[in-house]
Amino acid sequence: MAKDGIPDDWAELLEEFQRRQGEGRKMGSPEKLSARRKSGRLNAREIIEQLLDAGSFFELGTLVGGVSYHGETPLPSDGMVGGLGQINGRPVVIACEDFTVKGGSIGHGGNAKRVRYARLAAQEKIPYILLLDGAGARATNALERHPYAPNDMIEIARLNAIAPTIAGVIGSSAGHGAISGLLMDFVLMTRQATLFAAGPPLVAAATGEQVSKEELGPAEMHTSVSGNAHNLVEDDAELCQQIRRILSYLPSHSGQQAPRIEDRDTEPRRLDDILQLLPRNTQTPYDVRKIICEICDRDSFFEIQPNYGRSMVTGLARLGGSPLLVIANQPNVLAGTITAEGAKKAAQLIDVADRFNLPALFLADNPGVMSGTQAERAGTLRSAAAMFRAQTRFRHPKLHVTLRKAFGFGSSLMAMNPFDSQTLSLGLPGVMLGGMPTRGGDQAARMDEATAKRMRELESSASWSTADNMAFDEIIDPRDLRNALLTGLNSARQRTL
Repeated sequence: MAKDGIPDDWAELLEEFQRRQGEGRKMGSPEKLSARRKSGRLNAREIIEQLLDAGSFFELGTLVGGVSYHGETPLPSDGMVGGLGQINGRPVVIACEDFTVKGGSIGHGGNAKRVRYARLAAQEKIPYILLLDGAGARATNALERHPYAPNDMIEIARLNAIAPTIAGVIGSSAGHGAISGLLMDFVLMTRQATLFAAGPPLVAAATGEQVSKEELGPAEMHTSVSGNAHNLVEDDAELCQQIRRILSYLPSHSGQQAPRIEDRDTEPRRLDDILQLLPRNTQTPYDVRKIICEICDRDSFFEIQPNYGRSMVTGLARLGGSPLLVIANQPNVLAGTITAEGAKKAAQLIDVADRFNLPALFLADNPGVMSGTQAERAGTLRSAAAMFRAQTRFRHPKLHVTLRKAFGFGSSLMAMNPFDSQTLSLGLPGVMLGGMPTRGGDQAARMDEATAKRMRELESSASWSTADNMAFDEIIDPRDLRNALLTGLNSARQRTL
């Protein structure tokens, strides 16, 4: 007899399906979920709902982990929640480790889900977001028979060339999960999160070192010292906000142009305040972020990796509504000298921008590459060479401005070299250039006083001599800088991908 329009033979099957579906969505025990809630943290399903557009999540693999073959307790979704959704109306694939189920560890079913999610993102050419809160490979995997199989690290490495990838570390992430996250384009960490190759018990067994999770791989360290993560965020809500914002600058895949936004400050305008923000004296420090915000569309600059390699400022912004990468020397830190850390983060982001068709704006104001024993031990020249290789291979519109000075290899790293595929190369009046700053350079070259004086005069008049030989396309009034860059960017709109 049909009930509610459902035939009897369907009713029993659907009842069992709904029971199993409910079990798959339960997550961990009520006690674990309550403890997480009391700590102010969202659970896996809550953070997915907060990150995605309302009502857009379509789960894939809910029933994985729900079958017991040898009397083992079924595990809801095998500790991994994921599927399809939308962010700002654009499709994405999302996955989140569920720490309340076996510590978010990766079982065989969870591994299959991870592979499927990453492959699906590559197949459909849409962004992939992976939220990490797990212990890595599940220790009991060794007790089960399983074939050799692909893993998601392989898939993510292949996906990198196709679609944007973002990892968010929302708890403790170790081993396989941590490595898969570090393969992604952007890594964000909440303040209480930790990240490490192996947790404290394995560290103690391998090395004898006794260390807590918070000492081993805290978020603040990874975003300022190791550089393993890009941005530090306060909580799950801010993590969701930053992921959504990063994606707003990027296309869904490498075959698209990045989306333009027309409802912001996109029109030409003169920069009447820039002369107060940019000191004329080349020795006077200032915050280059104020110059970036003055040049770019209002409120559009989003800094990436602000606490690592701080003498280099990197981020995403918009100019005339079009997204672009910004790479700028920071005279407030080490006079803008290019360090190994600054070059590393710049090189990685230049590569991301190149893959996803973003123009790049370079703002140069540096005395060169960091020197000294510590710099040599840090491999600064190799990092600088990697940055140079990235920017000279860059295939998309490249805009360069020398704000006040650029010396030696520091000018080349910041894309100042003539005939290096710049769409537009500009200098401001009074820029100082040369193989090395005259101060110190005269002693290194053992110049006599007369020669040193002539070199100082030449250095201080570099903007006129370089303009005379087309080292810059044009020397311009700083107040006209935004409009000149808009002209350059607009001239490159006909480029194909």
